[in-house]
Amino acid sequence: MITILIIVALVVIFLMYGVSIYNRLVKLRTMVQEAWSSIDVMLKKRHDLIPNLVETVKGYATHERETFESVTRARTAAMNANTIQEKEAAEKNLNQAMMNLNAVAEQYPDLKANTNFLQLQGELSALEGDIEKSRRYYNGTVRENNILVDTFPSNIIANMYKFTKSAFFELDNIAERAVPNVKF
Repeated sequence: MITILIIVALVVIFLMYGVSIYNRLVKLRTMVQEAWSSIDVMLKKRHDLIPNLVETVKGYATHERETFESVTRARTAAMNANTIQEKEAAEKNLNQAMMNLNAVAEQYPDLKANTNFLQLQGELSALEGDIEKSRRYYNGTVRENNILVDTFPSNIIANMYKFTKSAFFELDNIAERAVPNVKF
């Protein structure tokens, strides 16, 4: 009788541990999704701010059409990207286009003194900081999720219920890892 009670107690403990791991996997998966959603919201705000910035610069630099079109194309590509990898590549191109726009703005001292332009520049700068914070939070939740999916014994539960590792949000080039500094 005692042996049966011990076996039942061990089975109950094992099941409770399995449920605990499953619940933790669900929680981490949800946190990864929430973190990605936060990045997506910040990028949307950035994409909404860029046309206003381009229009302000256009008023001063009408002959820089190629630069403006490049920013517009890069913004459109970034907005249409769906996967994390597509977003990484699109944001890399958008950052480069914004650096080119920055170079154009440097050529126009009156533009750098424009109140509207200074306000947009400040908003963009604050938004870049928020995006960086969101990326760090996302990558932290991805790290925790991936560790739980990979480590024993939680990997058994993860495989049983088809939990998978998530992709980190990274940039390829070390120079691109820094938040772009857009000065106008």
